[in-house]
Amino acid sequence: MLRVKEILKARGMTAKQLAPLIGITEGALSLQIKDGANPRLDSLEKIAKALGVRTSELLDEPQALNGTVTCPHCGKPIELCVK
Repeated sequence: MLRVKEILKARGMTAKQLAPLIGITEGALSLQIKDGANPRLDSLEKIAKALGVRTSELLDEPQALNGTVTCPHCGKPIELCVK
């Protein structure tokens, strides 16, 4: 699953703002980042560069670090406590 939407939200950006930065329309971007999409590597590299992240960060599931995870809706860290 691509994390583009999650990263956009965390950056306070929209797909409409990202699309011209990578030279495609908002509709084309939407097709590339929808769930189940399989975009080309060069497209992922352009998206990653525009968002200021590594290409692998677009593909990786967020991992818990120091007992926290990132909320996929708001991008804020959530502390976990296991009892």
